[in-house]
Order: sequence, then C-alpha cells, then structure tokens
Amino acid sequence: MTGLEPLSVLAARVGATLRERRQTVAVAESSAGGLVSAALLAIPGASAFFLGGAVVYSRRAGKALLGLAPDDMTGMRAETESYARFIAGRIRESHRATWGICESGATGPSGSPYGDAPGHVCVAVAGAVMASRTIETGDADRVSNMDVFARQLLLLFDETLRAHGEAE
Repeated sequence: MTGLEPLSVLAARVGATLRERRQTVAVAESSAGGLVSAALLAIPGASAFFLGGAVVYSRRAGKALLGLAPDDMTGMRAETESYARFIAGRIRESHRATWGICESGATGPSGSPYGDAPGHVCVAVAGAVMASRTIETGDADRVSNMDVFARQLLLLFDETLRAHGEAE
C-alpha cells in the first residue's frame, strides 16, 4: 500500500505523543508478529509509555497470554473489528494501560481458516475512545502484509491520539 509512512516514523510519533501526555500502551498482535511492539521498543525511553505486548497467534496463545476462555469468544471470531476491539480492551485492562491496541489478520500467502483473503486485517484501539477499521491490501505477500498491518495499526492509533487530544 502506497502512502503509508515507515513503521519507525509512525512509532516515533506515537511514542512522542504518549510520552508528552504521560500515557501508556499495551499491544496485542497476531499477524504482525511483534513488529508493532518492536517498533515502539526501538524508541529510546520506551519504558515511559510501553507496558507490554503479546503475539496472540492462536486460541492457545489467547488463553495463555490473555486469559481468554471459550465463553469470551461466543459469537466472535478473529479477524473481525469486534474481535480486535475486544482484544485491544483486554490487553489494556490486563496491563492497566491508558490504551490497548490490536491487529488481527491473514497475511498470506493463502487465506485464513475463517475464509478471509490474504491481506485482510482488522485493527483497533481501546482507551478513552474506541476505534477500529478493516483493511484489504489485495496482496498475498506475507512479509509485505505483516509490515502493512503493523503500519496500519500504528496509523489508526496515531489518528486516534490526534483526534482525541488529551483524552484519558
């Protein structure tokens, strides 16, 4: 996808905003595989705003890392905006962070077991406000999609932070 800023640029801007506002974030990733957490942690002084993260790539990981029970998933499946919002809220609560952010998607080269095409991702932000969106890259390249998914999550978070000022 053209027009997206590099991951490091988005992470630096988000990190600076969080540090300035004395806010914190916890990250739940799936298909991005930890790229969002790595980009945020690459910023000197990240401990001022980054509380932790998890790569929740399977139901087993959801249970182990977020304490998800089968009842939590009733009527919900991964790779949807409702799931991404739920997990963003769960990671926020578990880390007692100002914000929780999440992405859940199908990187490729094939589609997901849920029927989503490669390049499908849902990103979400949970905090004083909730935001989410679905992106379809139309690309089956796994590495490219991982990068785009990470950038899309930080882009949504950056937009949400800018739109909601000092909101807590």
